[in-house]
Amino acid sequence: MIRVLIADDHPVVRQGLRTFLDLQEDITVVGEAADGSQAVDLVAELTPDVLLLDLKMPVLDGIATLHRLTGTATRVVILTSVSDRSDVGPAMRAGAAGFLYKDVDPTALVQAVRAVHGGQVLLAPEAAEAMMDSAPTPAYLPGPVQLTEREREVLALIAAGRSNREIAGALVVKEKTVKTHVSNVLMKLGVQDRTQAALYAVRHGLA
Repeated sequence: MIRVLIADDHPVVRQGLRTFLDLQEDITVVGEAADGSQAVDLVAELTPDVLLLDLKMPVLDGIATLHRLTGTATRVVILTSVSDRSDVGPAMRAGAAGFLYKDVDPTALVQAVRAVHGGQVLLAPEAAEAMMDSAPTPAYLPGPVQLTEREREVLALIAAGRSNREIAGALVVKEKTVKTHVSNVLMKLGVQDRTQAALYAVRHGLA
């Protein structure tokens, strides 16, 4: 059972999401938060698997809430009506595992919750486009051929949302070795973080 927490300052939105998600056999809504601070407290208290988090909320906004949740096991999906493309990058770098808009099809939202719970990183097409547009594209464009076979494996696992520890387990190597591979991948691709690396992998068919 996937345990979901909903954080949104609009009661009607929270109720609508709860009603629909509770209809799913494998999902249960364990709580609701009306602001970012309450979301942080409820994550600590309820340890949900997935948090649906609005960006624009009182007390703590979505980005500040994400920073407070760093290190928790809860996977966070931004669910917002704000269409400012500049919000996508900061949210993903702050630890979000997904970025969706409130006009998402309900069935797609359920699939997103399941995917993120399964370890994937998921972005709405508009959000993915915004991230790709902001990702550096060096003139020399390091192609996939410049990655070793092991680095390609690491990149694919990064794109699947796996942590260094999970990658180490999957490849049966030490976590320190994974950190070295990740650093090499970021350097070769000319990107700054794991999210940009994941988007590069998607763009070039490596994920």
